[in-house]
Amino acid sequence: MTGPLVPFREFVLKVHSRCDLACDHCYVYEHADQSWLTRPKAISDEAISWTARRLAEHATTHALPSVTVILHGGEPLLAGPARLRRVCEELGSALNGIAELDLRIHTNGVQLSPRYLDLFDEFHVRVGISLDGDRAANDRHRRYADGRSSHPMVLRAVDLLREERYRHLDLGLLCTVDIHNDPVAVHDALAALEPPLVDFLLPHATWDDPPPRPDGSPTAYAAWLLAVFDRWTEQGRPMPVRMFASVLSSLSGGPSLTESLGLAPTDLVVIETDGKLEQVDSLKSAYEGAAATGFDVFRNTFDEVAAHPGVRARQLGLAGVSETCRSCPVVRSCGGGLYTHRYRSDASGGGFDNPSVYSDDLAALIRGIEERTAAATESPAVRSPDALLAAHQDLTRTLLAVVHDTLGGRGGALWDDAWRLAAAVEAGTAGADALDAVLAHPYTRTWLVDAVADVDAGRGLTEPAAERLAATVAAAAVRARLDLAVPVAYRDGSLHLPTLGTVVLGGPGERGAAVVQPADGGFLVRETPAAPGTEVRIALGGPEGPHWLPVRVLRQAPAPELLLDDLDPLRDCFDAPAADRLEAEDADAWAHRIAEAWSLLADAVPDQAAEAARTLTTLTPLSTGAAAPGHHGPGALGAGPLTGAAELALGLLSGFRRAKLRALGEVTDLYALDGTWDHRTPWGSEHVTFSRLLAETFERAGLGLYDPRFLAGVPEALDMIENAAEVTVDGKQLIAAVRKEISGTRSAAGKNHGRSLPPSGPVTNVLTSDRKVTFE
Repeated sequence: MTGPLVPFREFVLKVHSRCDLACDHCYVYEHADQSWLTRPKAISDEAISWTARRLAEHATTHALPSVTVILHGGEPLLAGPARLRRVCEELGSALNGIAELDLRIHTNGVQLSPRYLDLFDEFHVRVGISLDGDRAANDRHRRYADGRSSHPMVLRAVDLLREERYRHLDLGLLCTVDIHNDPVAVHDALAALEPPLVDFLLPHATWDDPPPRPDGSPTAYAAWLLAVFDRWTEQGRPMPVRMFASVLSSLSGGPSLTESLGLAPTDLVVIETDGKLEQVDSLKSAYEGAAATGFDVFRNTFDEVAAHPGVRARQLGLAGVSETCRSCPVVRSCGGGLYTHRYRSDASGGGFDNPSVYSDDLAALIRGIEERTAAATESPAVRSPDALLAAHQDLTRTLLAVVHDTLGGRGGALWDDAWRLAAAVEAGTAGADALDAVLAHPYTRTWLVDAVADVDAGRGLTEPAAERLAATVAAAAVRARLDLAVPVAYRDGSLHLPTLGTVVLGGPGERGAAVVQPADGGFLVRETPAAPGTEVRIALGGPEGPHWLPVRVLRQAPAPELLLDDLDPLRDCFDAPAADRLEAEDADAWAHRIAEAWSLLADAVPDQAAEAARTLTTLTPLSTGAAAPGHHGPGALGAGPLTGAAELALGLLSGFRRAKLRALGEVTDLYALDGTWDHRTPWGSEHVTFSRLLAETFERAGLGLYDPRFLAGVPEALDMIENAAEVTVDGKQLIAAVRKEISGTRSAAGKNHGRSLPPSGPVTNVLTSDRKVTFE
């Protein structure tokens, strides 16, 4: 198996191999692997020392900032306080100055007492306790060998851990699911103890030894867990539940939060009491020796274990699950289930290359949670164009704050003055609105994204970034007519004020500093240090002159008011080069062409035209090419010198759809990640990534409202996307909106409806074959 070695970050250290309870569902004593019979009861001093040495070696080799060690058994408390102290001291000493040590212990709790908790407090050992619910549920399996109940002793341990002096050590409760128990009673019993976390565990089972299903239902465990989920939701989610949090995270495109779900590679190794190094402990449920590696801490490094084929098989992500699972829509949430639960010994499906024995349960659980939370997790940005604009305004301000906070006062005088004056500008309503308007200019995102990357990488703030912030604040002060003197800097002989225009202060290559101050009907620009003849007075709305090149505004109905920005130094962010400053007659021609094209859009697709009118603010002329979004914030399109209103209308609509999808992808989770397989487009034989399938489908759906020929294959593509493994809750919401959008047009596919279609012929001319959207 190829790929980089994944270092271990979690180590399960067996400090005692026997237990004081006789739980009949225990994978250590009651399942296929009986190797515990040959292990020493307690870990030896030598095994402790070698484990500590190997941990330090592994952390050093891989520069690990921290490692987690879980003290386990059997029942780890049977090792006694002295031996546990020895373990804590040796591990802490070995890792001192190398990596942080996160120590934990998983116990049944019956031996827990203040002397143990005082020891754990000294070494910062956090405690997780196994408890299966109320007394009836817990006593179904967790009893002493003579049949006595362990429930009172476990509750005593939980109460002790809840005392103020020990509460910081509480990791939470581990509950093994039994569908014979009342799910609501189990939930309420656990919630009443106010744990910091509850972890529900499916009982270990394989295809050879499947879990009990009294009524024969293939989704009995899902039904039980969904009943708990419903109660948990009804009670206001009183405590975190790891399984539910993991499903909700992965449905939204986030990571799995538990080994039993999701596709994250395993990073766990087990050290037995005899020093043998094994894979994850649950494998003991599969067959005798399933967890064995043949290595031990005395002779082998953890890197050797990490390279073991059995470990590597659980680090392959999507490629490591069965073929059935790879094509399942919920695979990114369930991850094929726990590796152990996939085992089957028969010749037809031997090994672990199978779906989980709980596969139907996992699918039903994930779908059930998705259905129950769809309304609550709806993205306002997907639902409402205004919410999308607001989300992007928030994102722009967040990026700006990130840059400022990361700089920590190292932005320089120009940046610091601009930041201080920005606060003064937005102190009043007029100033706040003006600042929002300038920050909403699409090219603000262009310099902000670069600035974030620079400061994150430790390169510091570039001069152009500081200059742009100062120019932004100056433009806002001018728009709001505030009596503020804003220091700015110019380069190459000109100062560009975004959304307003460019002040010419010198020739090519000249640089300098100036102050911008609003004045009646416009503003003044004074170079600093002041000298005779260095003041330029600009009248807003006045004609172009030797010192002033205004950003032109297209105001020809029925098109919306658009900035025709052929000045902004950051406008060259399209696939085709931006055009130079237009002559006045060329700008007038653009106004007429846009108005004519918009008239066609308003007639054919009034809803999309209205949405575009609210969201598009800026048109940048390009030297070539059709209309397209650039690599910046929403609101801008670039367009080349197309001929014909119908072709321009279709180009504008195409660019708007792609700009909208890009904008959605920046503030929502439309899909998790592109998978390791491709999807065939219904409108051709090409196989594409999920992101490209989504982009082309969204664009075609919008174009199909103008020309129904584009709808060919769109309904099939929507079905593919809705059932794909990559799609998230936000993505499903978007697909539902697209279905609604095109619901009245399917029967019209192939009809012209009397509109003048582009003369270019095939509809594929508008959708270039290499077009795709990538979200970061």
